[in-house]
Amino acid sequence: MKNIRLFSVILLIFAGLLNAQKIGVVDTDYILSKLPQYKEAEARLNSQITSWQTEIQTLQTEFDKKKAALENERVLLVGDQLKQREKEVDDLDKKIKSMINNRFGMMGEINNARSNLTKPFQDQIWNAIKTVSEKNALGIVLDKSNNISVIFLEKRYDYTDKVLDLLLKNSGAKRLESGQKSNVGSPVRNDDEEKVRLMQGTDKRAEEMQQKKKN
Repeated sequence: MKNIRLFSVILLIFAGLLNAQKIGVVDTDYILSKLPQYKEAEARLNSQITSWQTEIQTLQTEFDKKKAALENERVLLVGDQLKQREKEVDDLDKKIKSMINNRFGMMGEINNARSNLTKPFQDQIWNAIKTVSEKNALGIVLDKSNNISVIFLEKRYDYTDKVLDLLLKNSGAKRLESGQKSNVGSPVRNDDEEKVRLMQGTDKRAEEMQQKKKN
């Protein structure tokens, strides 16, 4: 299967060269891991998962104790009393298994939550890749994260950092526009704006010094 994927990649590259198209490669998993908003959302999800695991462990401990007590006292229990205790243990066992399946199963809450968590960021990455592709006239873009084995890659063909920089820049702009503090960092000042700011600061200090001398 791996050889088939590699052969498919080679065919894509060969076809791109025939059409004189530029080829780019990105690593979407790396990009995703570097987005501050994604890391914050992932941390919240991991905290919820830990809480669920703790809850299940607590129920499992309770189940083990009830089951052990039932086995130790079985000879003393008769009739409805025995049936009631057996039912309590059986119901708790079913509850634990149902909870594990509903939360940690293939179609469980965690997989659904992770899918919902990832999708909007994947859409952002796709839009950023499209922008970078158009700006750099790329005809083909391969994703190293998508089960594609890249044996060798020259740095000039790797557009991962360009896509990530664009996403972080857009993220910072949105945070600043909404009046929130940016986690990406302070915006870079335009050189001319910086010169004007320094000149204004110098003039202001000079005026203050002259005023002090007059006094």
